[in-house]
Amino acid sequence: MKSRYHFAAIGLFAALAVSLAGCSSTKAPDQATAADNSGVKVSGKSSSLFGFLKPYRIDIQQGNFVSKEMVAQLRPGLTRDQVRFVLGTPLLTDMFHTNRWDYDFRLAKGNGEIMASRVSVFFKDDLVDHVEGGENLPTESEYLTLITNSKLGAKPALSDTEVKPASPAAPSSANQ
Repeated sequence: MKSRYHFAAIGLFAALAVSLAGCSSTKAPDQATAADNSGVKVSGKSSSLFGFLKPYRIDIQQGNFVSKEMVAQLRPGLTRDQVRFVLGTPLLTDMFHTNRWDYDFRLAKGNGEIMASRVSVFFKDDLVDHVEGGENLPTESEYLTLITNSKLGAKPALSDTEVKPASPAAPSSANQ
C-alpha cells in the first residue's frame, strides 16, 4: 500500500517538473543574430516546450528609441542642450569620455525577437562633431507599427526613404 502512494507521489512530482519547465527559456545559446551597418540587430524567435506550450512574455523596452527623423535633425555645430532636446537624455554618459553620448535601445518582444540599436554623438568644444550609427533606423511610424502589431505577429518592413531635416521656420510674430 505504501509503495502505491510512493509511485503516485513520484509521478505527481515528475508531472509538476515537466509543467514548470515551460516557464524557463528554451532559446539556444548559439542563436544567430543578424546585424546591419547601423548596428540595429534583430534576433530570432524562441521555441516552445513540446511545440505547443508557450508561456506569456511581455515586451520589454530599454533605453532611448532614436528614429530616422531624430538623427536627420542632428548636424555638426549643435550644442549639448539642442542634442538633448532632439534625442533626449543620453542613456550612457561616461565620465572618462565626456565628449561622447551613447543612445542605446533594446526592445525584447514577448515572442523572443530582440531589436537593438546604438547611436553615438561625439562633441568637440561642446558642439556636435560627428554622429556614429543610425543609418538604417526605423521611422517613428514603423516603430509604432512594430509595437502595436506585436500581438498579431506582423513585422513591418523598414523603408529606404530618405528623411531630410526640416528647414527652420520663422517665428509666427516675424510674419506679421
